[in-house]
Amino acid sequence: MGFGLCAARLRLLLRPRPRPGPGPQRPRSAMAPRIGTHSGTFHCDEALACYLLRLLPQYRDAEIIRTREPQLLSECDVVVDVGGEYDPQKHRYDHHQRSFAQSMHCLRPDKPWKTKLSSAGLVYFHFGSQILASLLGLKEENPVVQALYDKLYENFVEEIDAIDNGIAQWDGEPRYAMTTNLSARVANLNPRWNDTDQDTEAGFKKAMELVGREFLDRFNYYHHSWLPARVLVEEAIQKRFKVDPSGEILVFSQGGCPWKEHLFSLESELGVEKPIKFVLYADQSGQWRVQCVPAGLHTFQNRLSLPEEWRGVRDEALSQLSGIPGCVFVHASGFIGGNRTREGALRMAQSTLARQTGSDAPSS
Repeated sequence: MGFGLCAARLRLLLRPRPRPGPGPQRPRSAMAPRIGTHSGTFHCDEALACYLLRLLPQYRDAEIIRTREPQLLSECDVVVDVGGEYDPQKHRYDHHQRSFAQSMHCLRPDKPWKTKLSSAGLVYFHFGSQILASLLGLKEENPVVQALYDKLYENFVEEIDAIDNGIAQWDGEPRYAMTTNLSARVANLNPRWNDTDQDTEAGFKKAMELVGREFLDRFNYYHHSWLPARVLVEEAIQKRFKVDPSGEILVFSQGGCPWKEHLFSLESELGVEKPIKFVLYADQSGQWRVQCVPAGLHTFQNRLSLPEEWRGVRDEALSQLSGIPGCVFVHASGFIGGNRTREGALRMAQSTLARQTGSDAPSS
């Protein structure tokens, strides 16, 4: 995902800014706004939709009305996941009606995601930028807001949309069960089928707290960790020819950052002609790692793996085999290795590049 932010601009935008005050608190009364959703068994999508709406100033003190009675729903200021109607002008955000097939891409063709939206996705589509801008103290059109909007949809909200709409993540039978995702944990807050007390109100409040906590945790991670890492990766790309004449090796000034997605997007944005093969960084012990760049974000294949004969060999035996002092290890799969020094890790990458046969095919 690219969003056109140079390193200097991103540093400026990421500086801490004073946040606007919360404003006057609306007293809870009969005139407080009301958010309607369905009663009975609850799901992750409407729990998140209600939580997100309450992040907005106009709904901060809203009462959650859980009902399926049309008359009660008609009196609500906004209704999510019930009512059989999608009409943003009237603030009706249901996705269960037969006529509904909207995705992010349908509503905004510049967005790539084609997963059918749930009530969570609908609320996020219409209010997500406003919510993030408020949390950040920035304007909605700020590039940081837009970058986080895309990232949080792709890596948080879309999963909830897909699960609620019964869209499988893969074709055919999965290799193993996934039972601990956020949607499953929300479902487990419903009363058991054989519980005497089938009231769902307390469980729904817990569900809203759960999804809200995880949304804010993810938001804070992407804001304070993932997004600043782009600066580090861009600087390393700009300096790559000082590391090695091939331009295929990066050295990060700080280890542990989430670099892969940034590297792929920046290669495209900056017009990097020769794909980068290795990244070098110091680990927490002060030793150095040489890590292979994968062929893609969701594959275990590498653009170029460390040599087969090095894999699984350690310490002095590896140093003698490779002819490079200070070697610590090479993983059995060949995707990462270690050396006591930066120079040694660089030589491991350079030696691997020198062994290339000229094939550009990804290696495993």
